[in-house]
Amino acid sequence: MTDKHAVGSKISLISKSEIRYEGFLHFINPDENTVGLKNVRMFGTEGRKNGQGEIPAGDQLYEFIIFRGADIKDLTVFEDQPQDPAIVSAT
Repeated sequence: MTDKHAVGSKISLISKSEIRYEGFLHFINPDENTVGLKNVRMFGTEGRKNGQGEIPAGDQLYEFIIFRGADIKDLTVFEDQPQDPAIVSAT
């Protein structure tokens, strides 16, 4: 059960391990408390303290990652429309 308006939106997610991921929302499953992202990149800890030292960004593009909701520290949905008034259309 996912809000249909949010599916496909670009998401920035920070795990409790302080690792940031960006991808596109595929689903939110409240029954299993999971979030699925597709086309995901891992940006590492980016200077956030996690007790394990700095984790660098990776080059790999993950086709799909399912995150446990309890291990998500922050989740941001990027705006659908560009904020630059010079942009007429974007796809």
